[in-house]
Amino acid sequence: MIDLYSWKTSNGRKLGIMLEELGIPYKAHPIDIGAGDQFTPEFTQLNPNQKIPAMVDSDGPGGKPITLFESGAMLIYLAEKTGRFLPQDPRKRYETIQWLMFQMGGIGPIFGQVHHFKRAAKEQVPYALERYGTECRRLYGVLDGRLADHPYLAADEYTIADIATYPWVLRHPWQEVELGDFPNVKRWFDEISARPAVQTGIEIP
Repeated sequence: MIDLYSWKTSNGRKLGIMLEELGIPYKAHPIDIGAGDQFTPEFTQLNPNQKIPAMVDSDGPGGKPITLFESGAMLIYLAEKTGRFLPQDPRKRYETIQWLMFQMGGIGPIFGQVHHFKRAAKEQVPYALERYGTECRRLYGVLDGRLADHPYLAADEYTIADIATYPWVLRHPWQEVELGDFPNVKRWFDEISARPAVQTGIEIP
């Protein structure tokens, strides 16, 4: 049994989608970050960085429980545990990890700053809006270029790289980005949006 501790954010939704795609037993525990649940001693035991998501697998390596945080690490762990969504071929494997890291190191932080300065900041900061907005659109361009001649981000198959990136693109209205400006991203986005596991996973917890 997997215990998922999460909330309906872009990072949190990655694991909801992954667990639904895998079809393995899990229990979702909502961590209301608006109410500060991530700062409780109980959650801090799971993730000392006090960020969602976190996960406990009661049947970890050697049959012993394992606790994990950082969404990218959790996706890799689940992919390796089940043998799905991370190719075994070394070239395809590292291609997938490469695009997963692109999401973790680029798309997540930059899109997250756009969300903050457009939606949460107490005052409009023109420099920040310009800086992060411009970089956000540049990253969409990188995605669009990749998807121009590849059906998915990595290995020409649906992988954890797509699962990690999709929830951030799902928030394109928050970023004030029109997907029609990036037709290859839109094609990819529409295809992934139609997956039943994705439709269920984005609503968890």
